[in-house]
Amino acid sequence: MAGSLSPVARILDEVPSDDDVRRAMELFFFAYRDFIAEPDNLLTALNFGRAHHRVIHFVGRNPGITVNELLAILKITKQSLGRVLSQLIRDGIVRQDPGARDKRHRHLTLTDKGRELELSVSADQRKRISEAFSDVGPDAVAGFERVLRRMINDPDDIARLDRSR
Repeated sequence: MAGSLSPVARILDEVPSDDDVRRAMELFFFAYRDFIAEPDNLLTALNFGRAHHRVIHFVGRNPGITVNELLAILKITKQSLGRVLSQLIRDGIVRQDPGARDKRHRHLTLTDKGRELELSVSADQRKRISEAFSDVGPDAVAGFERVLRRMINDPDDIARLDRSR
């Protein structure tokens, strides 16, 4: 019976072979390539890149997020984030406000233009995931989430994700 399963499906029933793991890696690479292609095209037309995309996504999902919280999520340098944020603020995508209690904290929110851009950039990705989830069913979706969670190194990222539900 195990011989009739695909190499990736066998992973669930036994210790995966190196071939199984490499096949899963290739599937992951191809899926990511296709998942990011449309947003890359849209963002390139605006002189934005993947770092901009990540900022737009996480600020959109976490309105009022501080710069330090965003740095913790993205795990990039302050200098790198500063370059990206400066451009997004200058282009009217992100608004930066001082904290109510501590003026040194900078809180980030998408502007109306930023929300429209986020919806546009994520439309293809949301459609891809929604269709894939519909096609494979709830058990596969739950398994996929377990796999992705297991691949995340930082437990704070998992906690942050769970709080956003």
